[in-house]
Amino acid sequence: MEKSLAPPPGDATDYAFGPVFGNGGVTFRLWAPFCRRIDLCLAHVELPMQARAGGWFDLFVAGAASGIRYAFRLDGGQVVADPASRWQPEGVHGPSVAYASGHRWTDAEWTGIDWHEVVYYEAHIGTLTPEGTYRAAIGRLDAIAGLGVNALEIMPLHDFSGRFGWGYDGVLLYAPANCYGSPDDLRALVDAAHARGMMVSLDVVYNHLGLDGNDLPTYAPYISEEHDGEFGDPPNLDGPSSGPVRRFILENVLYWLEEFHFDGLRFDAVQALKDDSDRHLVVEIAEAVKARLPDRRIHLLVENANNDVTLLRRDEGGKPHLYTAQWDDDIHHPMHVAATGETWGYYVDYADALPKLARALTEGFGYQGEPTPRSNESKGAPSAFLPPTAFVSYVQNHDQVGNRPLGERLHETVPLERVLALATICLLSPTIPMIFMGEEWAASTPFPYFADMPPELRETVRASRRRQMADFPDPTIWSRMPDPCEQLTWRSAVLDWTERRQDGHAQALAVYKRLIEVRRRELVPRLAGIGGHAGKILRADGGILDVCWRLADASRWRITANLGSQPAAGVPTEAGEHIWTTGKVCEDMSMPWSVVVSRGSVARLD
Repeated sequence: MEKSLAPPPGDATDYAFGPVFGNGGVTFRLWAPFCRRIDLCLAHVELPMQARAGGWFDLFVAGAASGIRYAFRLDGGQVVADPASRWQPEGVHGPSVAYASGHRWTDAEWTGIDWHEVVYYEAHIGTLTPEGTYRAAIGRLDAIAGLGVNALEIMPLHDFSGRFGWGYDGVLLYAPANCYGSPDDLRALVDAAHARGMMVSLDVVYNHLGLDGNDLPTYAPYISEEHDGEFGDPPNLDGPSSGPVRRFILENVLYWLEEFHFDGLRFDAVQALKDDSDRHLVVEIAEAVKARLPDRRIHLLVENANNDVTLLRRDEGGKPHLYTAQWDDDIHHPMHVAATGETWGYYVDYADALPKLARALTEGFGYQGEPTPRSNESKGAPSAFLPPTAFVSYVQNHDQVGNRPLGERLHETVPLERVLALATICLLSPTIPMIFMGEEWAASTPFPYFADMPPELRETVRASRRRQMADFPDPTIWSRMPDPCEQLTWRSAVLDWTERRQDGHAQALAVYKRLIEVRRRELVPRLAGIGGHAGKILRADGGILDVCWRLADASRWRITANLGSQPAAGVPTEAGEHIWTTGKVCEDMSMPWSVVVSRGSVARLD
């Protein structure tokens, strides 16, 4: 098997893929081992490219400059975009642009943010503002920063087919989504965030490519012949000629961090990256980032349905060996079940909501090797040895809102008091919290799934959504489910920022602001250096959640919540200091959906 990551002959740059500027022109390159001939298509001429060893083709064009449009013709037939195109202003089926950035960075003094201080704000560029552009998003940074948030988490930007989409159907991994603006518009957004003291993280997707515009398999062995995909055809990471495929992905990781100054990446569904190599690509990526950017505060996150603790291990100094943290559905799902009573689909695994929530909050995962009721297969491994900061918690995110038939937010299905109680638990736990855009003011806009596809693929997308919603218990929902391929579905998700000043919305916003302020003042200073085995379950039954943690300063942090439907006698708290109360609590009684946070000086957890 070929596993070499060596660049093609004649390549004197760090990146093996995409156009290279220098010597008064541009060198164009393509890895196309299935082809015998490649022609470079320029505006008024087609030029044969030089065949090299290993299936590579290249051609230097003297006088070519930034802005030149080009494409590749395969064996005299199909014309395709550069798979490493830096910009596709006419869409994924149009010509590529050799793009040299003209952005002048102003973030030379930016040093990033320590992990224990992070509060994430997940955003979709196309619905964050009415304009749906990188530049328009800059105009909302002050409001986001004013919330107390210091980390922007942007949904995927790999260029995809059509005018709108979530971003998980990307096909050109190096080209920022053209529907939101130019690559330098994206750089300006990151730069502007840094100027406001905010780090920026990007969601990246390598486990599959989208349905429309994916031409890679026609000229290179990009798709695995050994593995089946969870979301689509998986990349060839361990088969013949997999070396360039691995490098294509690895370089893309470095590209976003170096060329766009992103402070971190969130890797989508890494369990779907099938790799039987001696060293898994997910491991190689983390090691490459550390080796390449040792002096930057880079935070790498994973989404991993398998709850694989090996990716989250710490070194002797308590620092992440590979990945900083994982999005923790084991915290979200039992919170959702407790609030809604829903046990359809994957929520059936969390029907015993309070014990699962208590375990996830104090030990990381709710499932640590036990079989799940839905699959009857074991999931996860013991995780209590990890610090709570190895897990990202959330009351809502794009998946948990958008993967409902109507895409409605949580406050549309349960009273707002329940949402605020869960937000208190999330924002005042030692885990790293994340807010989904608009959640902070109980936005009235939904976030349904949407994907602009050509007519011949729309029914495929619709059928896929119907299958995904098959477990939903209300059969009348199908007639009300929005069409994911309609523009109106996308536009329905656009946030209305004027709501923030309206009654009800403003009150919710004020609570979120105060919670984040309390977190930053009372909890964050005590999280630096927090270790594993920090949490303990005091009670998780009868509607009562009572958990505590030993913080890095040896104080004891306690959250006591009544998540049941009846008042509960007694409100156990720490003897030291009252930190926060959500809901109605008196001296000897806690009302439903109330939360009390307290801190004591006791270092022991017994």
